[in-house]
Amino acid sequence: MNFFKPDCLHFKGDVPCNPHKQHGYHCDNCVAYTPISKRILIIKLGAIGDVIRTTPLVTKYKTIYPNCKITWLTMTPAILPKGQIDEILKFDYASAMYLQHAEFDIAINLDKEKEASALLLTVKAKEKYGYVLKDNVSQPMNELANHKFHTGLFDDVSKANTMNYCQEIFQLCDLEYNGEPYLLDNHADKGFTWPQIDRTKKIIGLNTGCGDRWTTRLWPKHYFAELAKQLLAEGYEVLLLGGEQEDPRNKEIQAASGAKYLGFFPLPQFINLIDQCDLVVTQVTMGMHLTLGLQKKIVLMNNIFNSNEFDLFGNGEIVAPDKECLCFYRGQCVTGVSCMNDLPVEKVLAALHRTIML
Repeated sequence: MNFFKPDCLHFKGDVPCNPHKQHGYHCDNCVAYTPISKRILIIKLGAIGDVIRTTPLVTKYKTIYPNCKITWLTMTPAILPKGQIDEILKFDYASAMYLQHAEFDIAINLDKEKEASALLLTVKAKEKYGYVLKDNVSQPMNELANHKFHTGLFDDVSKANTMNYCQEIFQLCDLEYNGEPYLLDNHADKGFTWPQIDRTKKIIGLNTGCGDRWTTRLWPKHYFAELAKQLLAEGYEVLLLGGEQEDPRNKEIQAASGAKYLGFFPLPQFINLIDQCDLVVTQVTMGMHLTLGLQKKIVLMNNIFNSNEFDLFGNGEIVAPDKECLCFYRGQCVTGVSCMNDLPVEKVLAALHRTIML
């Protein structure tokens, strides 16, 4: 009777592995046998943007531990690159049940949600990092997590922070961040085509929305329209970007400026549309993380967040209003008049001119 090797990186347990399907190998004489060096669990449930900007950990661990097996638990499994992460799980009862009875060498929880912290508490792992449930609330697992934990609790600590997000989460995992890139599938293999785009010109994407939570970061529509008109006059191809929520806004900007608006799309297609751009102008939102994940040039408009939080990987600039923002991490403006009105089109355009030449 044939035997099996559950310590192999290719072994699935419930279905045939890829080497067997492709070549007919059996475990007892398989030339593709690859022993797992480390079993690593990453719990990062949260928003799509936060999931994307956590992916540099994968590159780091794959470098430190070749042939490690990385399992990732998230609310949005579709955003993670399947070819680079070995096991991607959607957060549900079945996944939680599995993980509570699995064993890992390293387990990391980067979310302060109680359910994520409770899960790390019950997972079996030789090393644990991040946040765990104590006294019915999320708390740092150890001293390594203190910095990131405190910047999320106290505004004055957050304002004084000089580390970007990746530096913080690498420190939390007892790792050194060396500019490891985001991992993101551009979905070029899906057959998306964009015949409306004029590829004889430099393509500038304007990501015009910012979601419902932090509306204080929203740049006015007429500013986007003016920026689009100036870019069109300079000979650029200008695309308006956004989701269903931004559809009415983008139609107004299109009518006022003449920029192209192709509509809103499912996430894989939207990612591929961003990948057509040479540069994207965006506020701090999911579109920013997608742009960085695709290694595109970027002009990032920021007012309510600590600018040290963002690593643009040398591909862009951060521009802020001329007026000091008083709404640090607030969803509504404390004065009633957003400081984003004091971020002039000329300032964004100048940053764009510098960035496009990088």
